[in-house]
Amino acid sequence: MRVLIIALALLPLRAEAEFFTLKGHGGPIMGIATAPDGRIATASFDNSVGLWTQQSPEWLEGHEAAVNSVIFNGSTIYSAGDDFTLRQWPGGEVIGQHKGKIVGLAISKTHVATASWDGTIGLWPVDGSTPSVLGPTGSGVSDVEFTPDGSHLYSAGVDGSLRLWDLTTGQEVDRLIEHGFGINKLVLNAQDNWIAYGAVDGVTRILDLTTRQERDYTLGRRPILALALSPDRTRLAVGDGEGYIMLINTVNWRIAQDFRATLRGPVWALTFSSDGQNIHAGGIDEAMYSWPVATLSEQERMATVEPSFLKKPEEMENGERQFARKCSICHSLTTNSQRRAGPTLHKIFGRKAGTIPGYLYSDTLQDSDIIWNDETINALFDEGPDHYIPGSKMPMQRITGEQDRLDLIEFLRVATADEN
Repeated sequence: MRVLIIALALLPLRAEAEFFTLKGHGGPIMGIATAPDGRIATASFDNSVGLWTQQSPEWLEGHEAAVNSVIFNGSTIYSAGDDFTLRQWPGGEVIGQHKGKIVGLAISKTHVATASWDGTIGLWPVDGSTPSVLGPTGSGVSDVEFTPDGSHLYSAGVDGSLRLWDLTTGQEVDRLIEHGFGINKLVLNAQDNWIAYGAVDGVTRILDLTTRQERDYTLGRRPILALALSPDRTRLAVGDGEGYIMLINTVNWRIAQDFRATLRGPVWALTFSSDGQNIHAGGIDEAMYSWPVATLSEQERMATVEPSFLKKPEEMENGERQFARKCSICHSLTTNSQRRAGPTLHKIFGRKAGTIPGYLYSDTLQDSDIIWNDETINALFDEGPDHYIPGSKMPMQRITGEQDRLDLIEFLRVATADEN
């Protein structure tokens, strides 16, 4: 019986090679990772990580802002995001912290590497020993990749540089690329001796690490936001800001497939299933989508129901339009927060700030004496959250037009009332 239980535990957790979705997040999907046993982890703008074994996830809560990246290391999961922290699961304890957003992760046998907008690369030993830092580089770091033996690390920069670091000395030892625009993503194929990179200006190139010759697969769509290599190294997937997924055959160096994956919006996250049969993607929709690689089809697109912030402006009154642009990606109007990055705005008028049960507020907001009303909501968007409530987790944004603010307030007064 024990042998049977172990055997069943090693079976794939879902049938691959068919189209499926994973739904439950309350915001865009920013990162996806897969484990050899078939588990999938999704990092979301809703401040959480979803760990999926079937259609119902285990929610890993603890981040205080959007989660940008997630990675498996055996039974351990690492995640990082806009709250500047690297967390380890189960437990969610903070094992690393930067002075800026963390937007990329990589794993070796001994370390987790973090790419941060503060211009540095963190190296965090998996055994909990003393960490180290590479840099500063002079600009934000967008992505990182270890060499297979863990002795060196490649990094992509907002300054357009592709760097190679010697981890024994902690020094930069090579500058492979000086691109005119920021490099967003890297994929290293050390076995076949090449590295792929995608940039802000839409450039998609594969660099031979011996000859330094490049293969160019730029199609004019920008920016490149996601790259993924299939387990057998025969397919490189590219996701861009216009919602396309391109698959490059790395055996004959041809574009094998190129299709519009979204109705609207970008593809922010890509990865292959552990057996390579499916390509998983995330974007502005609140779900992860997975297509069989052999039969990619535009008939099954992401965001089949458009989020409110993607509605046509002419279909909305000005107050609703302001809410859609500034608020709807983080806040719901219903009686619960629907796993959004921010708390529900239901019955906001007359409510003390920082008092929705179960929501993880910043200390600044929770300790404030703000009561939400016409005056305080107006001031919030007139001054901007970073000035009105310094230390708040709310994104830095303003509504500069007085009439726009008044229209938003009137919309909220109706939309957040009990009868709605």
